[in-house]
Amino acid sequence: MKQNLRQIHPLAWTIIIGTMFGRLVTSMSIPFLSIYLTQVLGASSTQTGFTVAVSSLAGVMISFYGGYISDVIGRRIVMLVSVFGWACVFFGFSAAQHLWVFFLVNTLNGLCRAVFEPTSRALLSDITPPENKLLVFNLRYAAVNLGVVFGPIIGLQLGSAKSTFPFLIAGIVYIAYGLVLFLQFSVHRSSLPVHGEARTPKLLEALSTTGRDKVFLPVLLGTIFCVLGYGHFSSTLAQYLANNPHFSNGRQLFSYMLSLNAVTVLVVQYPIVRTASKFPPIIPLILGNSCVALSLMLFGMPGGVALLMFSVVLFTIGEVLLFTMMDMLIDRIARPEWKGTYFGTIGFNNLGNVLAPILGGLLLDQFGTANGPAVFIPLALTTALGLPFLITAHKRLRIRELAEAGGAGVSTNISA
Repeated sequence: MKQNLRQIHPLAWTIIIGTMFGRLVTSMSIPFLSIYLTQVLGASSTQTGFTVAVSSLAGVMISFYGGYISDVIGRRIVMLVSVFGWACVFFGFSAAQHLWVFFLVNTLNGLCRAVFEPTSRALLSDITPPENKLLVFNLRYAAVNLGVVFGPIIGLQLGSAKSTFPFLIAGIVYIAYGLVLFLQFSVHRSSLPVHGEARTPKLLEALSTTGRDKVFLPVLLGTIFCVLGYGHFSSTLAQYLANNPHFSNGRQLFSYMLSLNAVTVLVVQYPIVRTASKFPPIIPLILGNSCVALSLMLFGMPGGVALLMFSVVLFTIGEVLLFTMMDMLIDRIARPEWKGTYFGTIGFNNLGNVLAPILGGLLLDQFGTANGPAVFIPLALTTALGLPFLITAHKRLRIRELAEAGGAGVSTNISA
């Protein structure tokens, strides 16, 4: 284990540590945005849903191109432009005073995230030896959740539900992250993969290739519903708790649930990943979807704080199953020269994050926060719609790998 840690590229460590601090400051602010819009600006749940959803909608529209362009012109330029642009977005949040401004800035937030994140994950894949990829991808995911452990509690103390000041802190941190990346790219330029020398697929060719991939396509469709369920945690659940007459301090409860979510990830991630890595790669996604769907149903049931906390733990187990194995799955099914394209294309599953706050907002406006089952049972059922697609992908991947193994065996016999 120690030897594997020493083999991790310094730039990979920069991305992992930068991810931790980035998620720390974003979890101080972004999860409380829906509460701020409803309680400070007086927006309806539906208006808030559209304002929160536009970030993911922008991400869906640009995510493929963000990953593709990094294959064409290189990871360095794309990452630096997007990280400094992201810092400007957070400064925009801190200065916003009107709903339409939040809508505009959150659109830009989604654009920057959709370009930076698939490119950074593709770079991690580029600079990491195959035997260390599972370790590196899981260190990145652990870094995300280590930041989220403390971010919501700090955000609550800073008044994130009533103030945009935490966004200013986020902007400063992302400026620092960008400067460190710039220095690291300069120092390690010679050890980075060179793009543009090998033939890079044209945009339409890349789109058609991923679209024709009989394993990747149902994975993408199935994970849209997985992300749909996951998206309700920071949008629908936040509003449900903050405005629910049954909870005296729903905002504080929600911040504790966010922290419990992150702590649970850190506790269960290693044993779950160690176990799940022995399964066929899509089985963890199937189990994760089931856990998230069941937890959403439990969120709406009368049972008090204890049931809510149990539901968070179940939700988190599903989250770990879904997202810790996702990067490894994409890395496994993507051709090496198209990794950025595949990592970008999987970003289309953020369509789930587009639909989550809108669907949740409509249900909250229709049934109210006092009627939990009417809100959360439909959300659980829509999440479970991803299961048929994931089961199909599992069967197709098994057939593909058996065929490839058979072909390799024939080639070996011929060579012998």
